[in-house]
Amino acid sequence: MAEAGGSSFWLGDAEAALKEVQSSTEGLSSAEAAARLQRQGPNLSIAERRSNVLAKLARRLAEPLIAILLIAALVSGITGDWQSCIVIVLIVFCSIGLDIFQEQKAEATIEALKRSVAVKADVLRDGALRSIPVADIVPGDIVDLRGGDLVPADGIVLSSNGAMADEAALTGEPYGVEKRPGPSTGATPADAFNALFAGTSLTNGEARMLVMATGAATRFGGIAASLEEQGPPAAFERGVHALGMLILRLTGFLVLFVVLAQLLRHGLTLEGFLFAVALAVGLTPELLPMITTVTLARGGERMARLKVVVKRLSAIHDLGAIDVLCTDKTGTLTEARIVLSGSFRADGADSARVTDLLRRNSRFARGVRSGLDAAAMEGATGDDKWSLVDDAPFDFQRRRAAVLVTDGKVRQLIAKGAPEAMLDLCNAVEQADGTPAQLDGAAKARIEKLVSAKGGEGLRLLAVARRDMPSGQAAISPADETDMVLVGFAAFMDPPKASAAGAVARLHAAGVRVKIISGDARAVVEHVVGALKLPSHGVLEGSEIDHMSDAALARRVGSVDLFARISPEQKRRIVMALRHRGHTVGFMGDGINDAPAIHAADVGISVDGGTDVARQAADIILLAPELGVLADGVAEGRRTYANIMKYVRMGTSSNFGNMLSMAAASVFLPFLPLAPLQVLLNNLLYDLSEIGIPFDAADAEDLAHPKTWNMKSVLRFTLVMGPLSSVFDMLTFAWLQLGLHAPVASFRTAWFVESIATQILVIFVIRTARPVWSSRPDRVLVASSLDGLALALLLALTPLGGFVGFGPLEPVALAGIAAITAVYLGMAELLKRFALGPQEGVRARALRRLRSVRP
Repeated sequence: MAEAGGSSFWLGDAEAALKEVQSSTEGLSSAEAAARLQRQGPNLSIAERRSNVLAKLARRLAEPLIAILLIAALVSGITGDWQSCIVIVLIVFCSIGLDIFQEQKAEATIEALKRSVAVKADVLRDGALRSIPVADIVPGDIVDLRGGDLVPADGIVLSSNGAMADEAALTGEPYGVEKRPGPSTGATPADAFNALFAGTSLTNGEARMLVMATGAATRFGGIAASLEEQGPPAAFERGVHALGMLILRLTGFLVLFVVLAQLLRHGLTLEGFLFAVALAVGLTPELLPMITTVTLARGGERMARLKVVVKRLSAIHDLGAIDVLCTDKTGTLTEARIVLSGSFRADGADSARVTDLLRRNSRFARGVRSGLDAAAMEGATGDDKWSLVDDAPFDFQRRRAAVLVTDGKVRQLIAKGAPEAMLDLCNAVEQADGTPAQLDGAAKARIEKLVSAKGGEGLRLLAVARRDMPSGQAAISPADETDMVLVGFAAFMDPPKASAAGAVARLHAAGVRVKIISGDARAVVEHVVGALKLPSHGVLEGSEIDHMSDAALARRVGSVDLFARISPEQKRRIVMALRHRGHTVGFMGDGINDAPAIHAADVGISVDGGTDVARQAADIILLAPELGVLADGVAEGRRTYANIMKYVRMGTSSNFGNMLSMAAASVFLPFLPLAPLQVLLNNLLYDLSEIGIPFDAADAEDLAHPKTWNMKSVLRFTLVMGPLSSVFDMLTFAWLQLGLHAPVASFRTAWFVESIATQILVIFVIRTARPVWSSRPDRVLVASSLDGLALALLLALTPLGGFVGFGPLEPVALAGIAAITAVYLGMAELLKRFALGPQEGVRARALRRLRSVRP
C-alpha cells in the first residue's frame, strides 16, 4: 500500500499550494465544489462495506479440517450412526459461528474510524463562511478551525493565531505541536509545522487551512483503507490448516491401503467398503473444534483475571507463539505524560531558582496554556508575595510568553520560551551567585552545545530569562523582551516506566525479542532505551526505510531493535517484513498511527486508554498498559497452546495407530477386527474422555519458549507413537487368535477394551515431556479420562455390549489385556522423548537441572 496522502504538500509555500489545487484565498464557488465532489467522491475515510456472511461461511467450509469433519459426519449418517453425525455437525457449525461473530470487529473498526472525524466544518464557499457536512469537503476548500475542533482533511495552514494541534494519535508525539504558516523543510508529517492532518485535533488557538487531500487520499484515510485489507492468516489459522492437510494425507493413505487390500483378498464388498469409510471417520478428530474452543475460552477467563481482554479467541494461542513483540515507546516504555524533570543553569548545574521563575511565569501567564505549563505547576505551593502587573501572552511568532510581576518593592519581567529564540534576546547569563555575566559568542556556543546534548536525552527544554524593570512601569510589550539575563533551562520529559525494564527482561527470558518502533527522533528513542538499560542492537530510521524495497527491509529487520521517525505505513511494513522472515509477531500500540501495524500483526494489542481505532483493530486489549501484564498473557497463551497440542498429538497418533492396526489386521484376519459401528464408538468414547484437557496445567518448559504448530513434529510423534500402539495391537491380535482362539465377538470385545484402555491412559504419559511421575495432571483431566474408560468398559463387558456386537470375555483375557496395557504404557514412557524430538527433551532436562540447583 502506498503511503496515505503520499505527497509532501507542506514543502511548498501557500501560493504554490493554492495553484496545485486550483483554488484561491476566497475558497471555491459552490458550483466548482459540487463538480469536484462529483469527480472525487465524498470526504469519507472508507466507503461503505457490506459483510457477506455467506462468503465468510464458504471460506471456512473450504478449510481441509472442516471439510474432513463434515464428510465424516455425512458418512456416519449414511452408515446409520446419526447421533455422531448430528454431534459433529453441531460442533463444527458452533465453531464456525463463533469465528464469524469475531470477524465482525472489522465492521466495528470502520465505524470507529468514521466517528473519529468531525461531522461538520466551517468552509469558505462563494466568499462566505458556511457550515457544511465534512463529507462534502473537497480539495481546494478553505476551512476555519478553532480550539477543540477535529481536523476534517489534510491541508496546509494559511494563517494561525496561537494554533496548537494534538497529533499524538497520528504520530505518537505526546507534546502539543504548534501550527503556523510558511513552507516547512520537514521530511515527515511530524516535522510539518505548517500542515494539519485528518484525525487530529486543534487544542488551542485558531487556524485557517487549505484542503489538499480528502477521503482515502489523506494519511488517516490510508490507515483506514489498510484495515479493510485481508491480512495473511495468523499462526493459529496456519496451524489448523496444516493439521487438516496432514490428516487428509494420512486418511487418504489408510483408506486407499484398506480398499486395495480388501479388493485383492475378498473382492469389493459392502462391509469392506464401510470398514474403510469407518477408518476414515476414525482418523478425524471430531472434538478438535470443541477442545480448542473450550481451551481458548478457559485461557480467556484466566487472561481476564490478568487484566487482559481477548476479542479473538485464537489470539490467545497466537500470543503464546510470538517470538517478536513490536511496541511503541509512548505509554509502554514511558508514562505518556509530561513532567518537569528538573532545571539547570547555563553551566549545567541544577537550579531551584530556574524552577521558581518558571512557575511564576506559568502561574500568571494568560492566553494559550500548554501541557508544559501544567507540568511546571504540578507540586507548586503558591507564591503570594508576587502579583501580576501585566503580561505578553504566548504566540507562535515570538515563541515565548512574558509576565511583569512585582513583590511590592521591585518589578521584574520573566520570560520563558524556545531556547533558540530566547538566546537571541539575552545579552547576559546569570552565574551561580545570581550576578549576571556577559553572554559572548563563546558562552553562547557552550550553551547551545549543552541544549543540544539535553535534547538528545529526550528532554524538551524551555529557556527562562529575567529583566529588571523600572518601578513605575505598568505594561509590557514584545519590545521589552530584549537585553534579558538568561537564568537557565527547565527540562520536561515523558518519564520511563519503572516497571518496563523488568517486563522486557521477562519477555526476553521467555524467548520474545522486543523491538521499539516509534515516531520520535532517534536520539529520544535511544535515550529512553538507554535509561531503562534495555537490550537492543541497531537503529533504523524512517528516511532509510523509504529507500528500501520490501525484500531489503526483510533482510534488515531481524538485526535491528530500534526504529525511529517511523510513519504508520512503515510500521506496517516492518511487521510484514518480520512475518515474511518466519517470525510470529505481536504489535502493541494505542494510536491511530498504530492501527495498520496492529491489523497486520499475528496478534494486535492495544490498551484500554487507546484510541477507538487502535482498540477496534486489536485482537487483545490490556486494561493496564504494562508490558508485565503482556508477559503474563504470553505465558497463558503458551499454556493454551500446550493443552491444544496434547489433544492434537493424542488424536493423531492414537487414531492413526488404531486405524493402522485395523488396516493391517484386515489383511491377515479372516474377519474385520472391529465392526464399522464399533470403530466409530471407539473413536467417540476416546474423544469424550479427553474433554478435561483444556483444564490441564502446563510444565515450565512448555512456557519457556515460543511455540508454533509444527507439523513435522506432529508427524514425527504420530509416526513413532502410532506404530508403537499398533505393535501392541498386533500382539493382542496374535494372542487372541492363536493363543485363546477367541470367537469373533469375544475377539472384537477384547481388542476394543485393549484399544480404548491404551488410548485413554497414555494421555498421562505423553501430556508431559517429563517423567510421568514428576508432572501431576489436573483432576478434571483425571476424572474425564477415568470416567471415559469406565464407560467404555461398562459398554464392552456388560450385556449392554450386545447391542453393538460385543461378547463375553474370560478372566484370562482380561488379565492378558491388563498386562499388555501396562507394558505398552512403560514403552510409551521410554519412547516419548524420541517422539517429541530432541529439542523438547533437552529443554525438559535443562529445566529440571536448573530447578535442582536453585536454592
